[in-house]
Amino acid sequence: MPGQCPVCQGELHVQQLGCERCGTAIHGAFKRCAFCQLDADQLHFLETFLRCRGVISSVERELGISYPTVRARLDALLLSLGMTPEPDRREEVAAKQKTIMDQLERGELTADEAAKKLRSLR
Repeated sequence: MPGQCPVCQGELHVQQLGCERCGTAIHGAFKRCAFCQLDADQLHFLETFLRCRGVISSVERELGISYPTVRARLDALLLSLGMTPEPDRREEVAAKQKTIMDQLERGELTADEAAKKLRSLR
């Protein structure tokens, strides 16, 4: 089902639902579900992601794409569905590790203090 008007590119809305069996028609202003608004590539990615049970390495293999590409497509999919992707914990930990190591290098922390802070990041 198209999501955009071919004339003005505006969002299309469902105005009528019909029963194939008895012919009953219901008129109104119906909003399409979020999943119905995904394009074909996003639906394919979502189906693959679900089939792989969310295991990114399996998605990489099945689609023949890299880890960063899987993450980027997943983030884009979440945004299309109106969800905010959670920040990558590994990136957050790496940034904190770098800060601790910089502090150690500048002499702001002792080796024991740095080790304790690094262990607390686990």
